[in-house]
Amino acid sequence: MAKKTMTLNLSEAEMAVLEALCAKKDFSKTVLLRQALRLYQRVEDRLEAGDTLFFENEAADKKAELVML
Repeated sequence: MAKKTMTLNLSEAEMAVLEALCAKKDFSKTVLLRQALRLYQRVEDRLEAGDTLFFENEAADKKAELVML
Protein backbone atom coordinates (compact mmCIF):
# COMPACT_ATOMS: atom_id res chain seq x y z
CA MET A 1 0.00 0.00 0.00
CA ALA A 2 1.37 3.41 -0.94
CA LYS A 3 1.78 5.79 1.97
CA LYS A 4 1.24 9.52 1.90
CA THR A 5 2.69 12.16 4.15
CA MET A 6 0.75 15.01 5.72
CA THR A 7 1.50 17.93 7.98
CA LEU A 8 -0.70 18.30 11.04
CA ASN A 9 -0.85 21.54 12.98
CA LEU A 10 -1.92 21.12 16.61
CA SER A 11 -2.29 23.57 19.44
CA GLU A 12 0.01 23.14 22.42
CA ALA A 13 -2.86 21.62 24.39
CA GLU A 14 -3.68 19.13 21.60
CA MET A 15 -0.02 18.17 21.26
CA ALA A 16 0.22 17.65 25.02
CA VAL A 17 -2.76 15.29 24.88
CA LEU A 18 -1.26 13.41 21.94
CA GLU A 19 2.11 13.06 23.66
CA ALA A 20 0.51 11.96 26.95
CA LEU A 21 -1.54 9.27 25.19
CA CYS A 22 1.52 8.09 23.28
CA ALA A 23 3.50 7.79 26.50
CA LYS A 24 0.64 6.00 28.27
CA LYS A 25 0.20 3.47 25.46
CA ASP A 26 3.87 3.36 24.41
CA PHE A 27 2.84 4.22 20.83
CA SER A 28 4.37 6.52 18.29
CA LYS A 29 2.28 9.51 17.23
CA THR A 30 1.68 7.85 13.86
CA VAL A 31 0.39 4.63 15.42
CA LEU A 32 -1.83 6.47 17.86
CA LEU A 33 -3.33 8.68 15.15
CA ARG A 34 -3.94 5.67 12.87
CA GLN A 35 -5.77 3.90 15.69
CA ALA A 36 -7.80 7.03 16.46
CA LEU A 37 -8.77 7.32 12.80
CA ARG A 38 -9.88 3.68 12.64
CA LEU A 39 -11.91 4.11 15.85
CA TYR A 40 -13.55 7.27 14.53
CA GLN A 41 -14.43 5.49 11.29
CA ARG A 42 -16.06 2.60 13.17
CA VAL A 43 -18.05 4.96 15.38
CA GLU A 44 -19.25 6.87 12.32
CA ASP A 45 -20.21 3.63 10.56
CA ARG A 46 -22.26 2.46 13.54
CA LEU A 47 -23.98 5.82 14.00
CA GLU A 48 -24.82 5.98 10.28
CA ALA A 49 -26.36 2.50 10.61
CA GLY A 50 -28.69 3.87 13.29
CA ASP A 51 -26.87 2.45 16.29
CA THR A 52 -26.52 4.31 19.56
CA LEU A 53 -23.19 4.38 21.34
CA PHE A 54 -22.98 4.37 25.15
CA PHE A 55 -20.26 4.33 27.74
CA GLU A 56 -21.31 2.37 30.78
CA ASN A 57 -19.90 2.19 34.29
CA GLU A 58 -21.63 -0.76 35.90
CA ALA A 59 -20.02 -0.18 39.30
CA ALA A 60 -21.45 3.34 39.48
CA ASP A 61 -24.65 2.35 37.65
CA LYS A 62 -24.08 5.12 35.09
CA LYS A 63 -24.57 5.33 31.33
CA ALA A 64 -23.63 8.15 29.01
CA GLU A 65 -24.62 8.36 25.36
CA LEU A 66 -22.00 9.50 22.89
CA VAL A 67 -23.43 12.17 20.60
CA MET A 68 -21.40 13.22 17.58
CA LEU A 69 -21.96 16.13 15.25
